[in-house]
Amino acid sequence: MVATFEETYGYPPGRNEVRLADEDDLRAAREYAREMLGSDEQLKFYESFGEVALPDVGNGYFIHSARDVLHRVAEEGYAFIPMADDPHGMVIGSDGGGILFVADWGGVIHRSRTASLDAADFDRVADDFPEFLELIRRSVTRFVETGEPGYL
Repeated sequence: MVATFEETYGYPPGRNEVRLADEDDLRAAREYAREMLGSDEQLKFYESFGEVALPDVGNGYFIHSARDVLHRVAEEGYAFIPMADDPHGMVIGSDGGGILFVADWGGVIHRSRTASLDAADFDRVADDFPEFLELIRRSVTRFVETGEPGYL
């Protein structure tokens, strides 16, 4: 995607990366492991990866670092997802337009319909974190092939 981005779009790509976890990320992953709402699948992710930043795929896709997820919980509390089995969740990612991805207690990933959590409506997008990662992978593949990321 990055190799032909400037030729295709007329400007250089941003910093698109899957960043490996450093020592600070690993410390945050251990703290995340103690979090009541943290899923095992996402913990495994954080034990290897710090974060994902794909600003040039559609509006962009971002999987926030464990440190950022925990900071948001500490600052703002849990997200409220009315239709979830347990309506509490943590914001784990976003797109470049402010749409938020929230993991609920059972590990299900929800997408906000607006750029705010205040009275936000959500759509279920993945049954678990691995499926969410697969949806992002498909979005990148589709973007490379067609220039459109699809709907996530």
